[in-house]
Amino acid sequence: MEDDNIIPINNDYDESSIIHLEDMEHIRLRPGMYIGKLGDGSSHDDGIYVLIKEVIDNAIDEFTSGFGKRINVKIDFGERRVSIRDFGRGIPLGSIIDAVSKLNTGAKYDSKVFQKSVGLNGVGTKAVNALSSYFKVMAVRDGKCRYAEFADGKLTKDSGVIDCGEENGTLVEFIPDSKLFGNYHFVNEYVEKRIWNYAYLNKGLTLYYNDKRYYSKNGLLDLLEHNMDGEGLYPVVHIKEGDFECAFTHVNGQSNDYYYSFVNGQHTTEGGTHQSAFREGFARVVRDFFKKDYDPADIRQGLVCALCVRIQEPVFEAQTKTKLGSTHLAPNKADGTNDSPVLKTYVLDILKRNLDNYLHMNAATADAMLQKIIQNEKERKSIAGIKKIARESSKKASLNNRKLRDCHIHYNSNHMRRLETTIFITEGDSASGSITKSRDVATQAVFSLRGKPKNTYSISKVEVYKNEELNLLHNALDIDDGMDNLRYNNVVIATDADVDGMHIRLLLLTFFLRFYPELIRTGHVYILQTPLYRVRNKQKTTYCYTEDERIAAINDTPNAEITRFKGLGEISPDEFKNFIGKDIRLDPVLLHKDFDTHGVLSFYMGENTVERREFIMDNLRVEDDESIVVA
Repeated sequence: MEDDNIIPINNDYDESSIIHLEDMEHIRLRPGMYIGKLGDGSSHDDGIYVLIKEVIDNAIDEFTSGFGKRINVKIDFGERRVSIRDFGRGIPLGSIIDAVSKLNTGAKYDSKVFQKSVGLNGVGTKAVNALSSYFKVMAVRDGKCRYAEFADGKLTKDSGVIDCGEENGTLVEFIPDSKLFGNYHFVNEYVEKRIWNYAYLNKGLTLYYNDKRYYSKNGLLDLLEHNMDGEGLYPVVHIKEGDFECAFTHVNGQSNDYYYSFVNGQHTTEGGTHQSAFREGFARVVRDFFKKDYDPADIRQGLVCALCVRIQEPVFEAQTKTKLGSTHLAPNKADGTNDSPVLKTYVLDILKRNLDNYLHMNAATADAMLQKIIQNEKERKSIAGIKKIARESSKKASLNNRKLRDCHIHYNSNHMRRLETTIFITEGDSASGSITKSRDVATQAVFSLRGKPKNTYSISKVEVYKNEELNLLHNALDIDDGMDNLRYNNVVIATDADVDGMHIRLLLLTFFLRFYPELIRTGHVYILQTPLYRVRNKQKTTYCYTEDERIAAINDTPNAEITRFKGLGEISPDEFKNFIGKDIRLDPVLLHKDFDTHGVLSFYMGENTVERREFIMDNLRVEDDESIVVA
């Protein structure tokens, strides 16, 4: 008896069905296995930044092995060409082509050469080569050099070994392939942040990015002080012993603990076993010091920590290396045994020695930490009841009014497409309706706001739970207990391009900055760009996002019909597919290290109405078309 639910497939499964792909072909066909998502550069975890990281990682491995104290990085934003030059030993000249084009070929398999390397599988540079329309590698060793050029991973030129007067080292240049990455662009802030992290994690290393010097004297202490949002409640505690380093303090106004965590210089944005070991060890040592059984969440709330551990042959959960899976400082032996220190015990022992001693010797820090823990405990108990009621209320409300149209794949699943998950936060039924009908139901969710959300600058967390709109929103994101449970990788604010839309945008940003700054700090929040105009005739249609694009389109389109989109609801679902698909335009919301969050929110969202009105009047500007725009 046939099952009606079984979909018939092609039964012609024979030798012709077995396909062999060369190394470069496989990478181009399945890039997600090697660099995660592709993306257009709007997101910090898009593939073009992974390509940069893979090449710099090799240069860092040279530095940590004791060769070369300088790395030069240049990006030509117009040509989209990346150039990275280290001054290490240089790739052996006879192996230079194989090292960048053949999988399972490289020196990273020899742990005697690279003891605590980021690159383990020799895949990174091959992926860069395969995914670039132009790729060049040059190695210099003792007065001799050799360079090779590739296109789409295929060799186009080999110089052979020639005389050379340059310093030893390796140069890699590449242009990511627009056939794969689309109309991509590099965001300078994303690249600069990565460069700074390399400087913080490698004392004695100097990096030059587009001729600007990056150097850190105090390692993770500098990282934390340069990136903290607000003042620490006590001076930053800096612990460094063996292969472990951390710097931390507590701050007010943060719902959970937040980490800048690294393994062998790799930014493990999803944490892993080293971060879990620190979180558990920190709570245990603090409990023992104060001789009281505090809740670990109360001990860690408001904690900001930079953390790094160096491990021989670390095990990551994927080629993108965002989460550590190692349980020991070194890999298992051939017989499956392991006599190297257990990572969890190693971190705990270091914290016991150093943190306990520090708290005994610094009474003011110990007292500030204790007061923070007591404050956290009091707040948690005061809102526990309200929080429970609010969660039950949000479940019922979500079922009744369907404010959230969910997607099928969530960020905290293990599905390969989790990095593509997006939630659009929209205003009104018409806009949410258009997006809902146009979206990819597998990866895109829609949350519909009812009018303008509450200004949260001056309210408490208790009032957030009592406010149905905000309660539903943070429950939809599932960020109340930290970023680990975040259900969508991209949180996109999609409002109309008018004054009301801008106001709603600012109210949402205020909410995130006040209660969930880590959501923005970790690069998950974006603004959706939708066209202001449609210029078309019978031959073609052009969507314009700026006045300059509108003028150019009119000049290029005879007998043009021009439509001004005043709201998202005016854009038909068929058209909306063009704006939230592969050509989506997203502006990332970035927090610069010198951004004064409290000062900005206080001025623009606080109760200083008079000063704000004076600011607006002083900055009004009248355009030629007599429309008034706030500068």
